[in-house]
Amino acid sequence: MNKIGLIIEREFLNRVHKKSFLVATILIPLIFPTIIALLVFISKASEKNASKEVIYYIDESRIFVPDTSKYIFRNFSGSLEDAKKAFTASDDFGLLYIPPFELSKPEGITLYTRIHPSLDEISVIENLFEGEIKDLKMQKLRIDQKILDSLKTKVNINTVKISEGGQEKSSNSGVLFGIGMAGGILMYMFIFIYGAQIMQGIIEEKTSKVVEVIVSSVKPFQLMMGKIIGLASVGLLQFMIWIILMTTLTFGVFHYFGIDPPQQQAIQQMSGQVAAQQTAMNSEIMNVFNETYNLPWTFIIFIFLFYFLGGYLIYGALFAAVGSAVDSPAEAQQFMFPITIPMLISYLSLFMFILRDPQGTVSVWLSIIPFTSPIAMMGRIGFEVPPWQLALSMTLLVAGFIFTTWVAGRIYRVGILMSGTKVNYKVLAKWFLQRG
Repeated sequence: MNKIGLIIEREFLNRVHKKSFLVATILIPLIFPTIIALLVFISKASEKNASKEVIYYIDESRIFVPDTSKYIFRNFSGSLEDAKKAFTASDDFGLLYIPPFELSKPEGITLYTRIHPSLDEISVIENLFEGEIKDLKMQKLRIDQKILDSLKTKVNINTVKISEGGQEKSSNSGVLFGIGMAGGILMYMFIFIYGAQIMQGIIEEKTSKVVEVIVSSVKPFQLMMGKIIGLASVGLLQFMIWIILMTTLTFGVFHYFGIDPPQQQAIQQMSGQVAAQQTAMNSEIMNVFNETYNLPWTFIIFIFLFYFLGGYLIYGALFAAVGSAVDSPAEAQQFMFPITIPMLISYLSLFMFILRDPQGTVSVWLSIIPFTSPIAMMGRIGFEVPPWQLALSMTLLVAGFIFTTWVAGRIYRVGILMSGTKVNYKVLAKWFLQRG
């Protein structure tokens, strides 16, 4: 056990002291606030310097009322052919032709442009016509807009969970959905990234013959365990640094540009108004904030760390076995896909089943099976998983790690000393069954 501890210490210090670790740990958290700051700056600069595009139009229907909030519309008096010639010779954005049409079936409206317009640009013009046609239909049917607006009623359904003891607790499915989606995506990313690092590190040591010196004093299994746990500790350290830096820097960017985060905006809006002046939107934002704040974050973070370690150790052992069997990353590709299939299944199921029906049969089984539970359970954890399902899932995850470590160890002890061998699944099976 002491030798495994020495290997863990070696792997941890070796990774932490590398420039690549320091660069990734510091630069990656800087990327997101920098991107946010850049996008906000570009957006503000674009709004400040933006000039409206000119669109000439021919209105044969005599119903079009130009809206100059997005474009400058100029009426063209002449035929369509003359308008096309004038448009071709100009630098204007477009030419809009509006033929006579029936309100029940508006057809033939055409926008001529030199470039393919974006969906947003088309949508702005379509919304103009839809609004005009709606108003004309209402006038024809003698419907007052105020009466129509009074018919619209927004309904917000409050959800309250009643426990077996009769205790009531409010919940917000949107918040829980967001927590599950974010947790599942992060789990998928971290397990895959750090698992691949184990394989890459083992291949590098194997090809450089360093491993032959190391295994002369420690058992291959001890070496494999030390590398897996050592890199896991590096991953946890890096993850915690990322969370702290990204949170701090993102709030700093919001403050610099005078943009309040949604939670702070809600608090300011609510504190500056009396109850009679609170709008439905403010109330809804505050409700989301309260639900997010009242979530059991300590429990959620603990579960995330547990399943991150469990999933990482399961897949890390398999990645280590693959790394010990091959001599280059290219050779490892044939073995990578079967290993990542369970992760891919759980990732896709996160959106197809788990977040849509967290208590469904498929979701429950995916959160229990060790190879899919790290991602699936994070998708369900916000929806209060029954204790027996969580306990069973965690127990099987530990058992799955022990099993995969045993399987990977039998391959690792032979493969780590083999070089130049053409490896396939038959060879891996032979190494697994080999005694000694």
